[in-house]
Amino acid sequence: MDKTVEVVKAAMEKEEKEKQEASRAEKIDGHEACDGSKECKTECRDEKAAGQDAGPTETEGKKDTDTGSCDGPAGEEQAAAKTGKFTLKSSKSKELAAKEKEIMELKDKLLRSMAEFDNYRKRTEKEKAQMFDLGVKSTIEKILPIIDNFERGLDSIKEEEKDSPLAQGYNMIYKQLMTVLEEIGVTPIDAVGKEFNPDFHNAVAHGEDENLGENIVAEEYQKGYMYHDMVIRHSMVKVVN
Repeated sequence: MDKTVEVVKAAMEKEEKEKQEASRAEKIDGHEACDGSKECKTECRDEKAAGQDAGPTETEGKKDTDTGSCDGPAGEEQAAAKTGKFTLKSSKSKELAAKEKEIMELKDKLLRSMAEFDNYRKRTEKEKAQMFDLGVKSTIEKILPIIDNFERGLDSIKEEEKDSPLAQGYNMIYKQLMTVLEEIGVTPIDAVGKEFNPDFHNAVAHGEDENLGENIVAEEYQKGYMYHDMVIRHSMVKVVN
């Protein structure tokens, strides 16, 4: 008798348990079986909590197999964050490229300015040297007639008067003047006995001389001078043969 009661009781408990499970399943699907009682509400809340612990719902946690992104609110936030990162990275890349381009343009302008300044400096130095040479040439041209007069004066001194104090004084002044001119780069052109060169000589007479070769300078009427490599005055000469 006791065993029969226990069997019936166990069957009733099993049936009650199956009813509770069926009722819980209905509540999870649509909560249609919920009667609004306190026990039902508590049960629904517990089941909802159990469902959240078990994992994301289909609407909130469904993954896109193609893109790997989440369809729910969390997935949208992740996608927005990734899009923001890509946008920021792209913006930084464009800004960096623009700065590099600006740096290259400024570098090119600097190199051009340096090259132009170097050319200007060289051109200025060359012009300055030319102006200096022209100034020296102009000054020496005015001094040369004085040297010519010194030489004529010394040539006019008679042989017996060359040892006189006056003649020696003239000679010393002439030597001193020629030394100063030589120190600044002024030298006389060597003409007599040399082959005639129109770059240095100015032929004003022509003659014949069997002792000299062809186109040779036989006499010098006026001495020519040079300032470094520049001719200040051509030598006035006589050319033979």
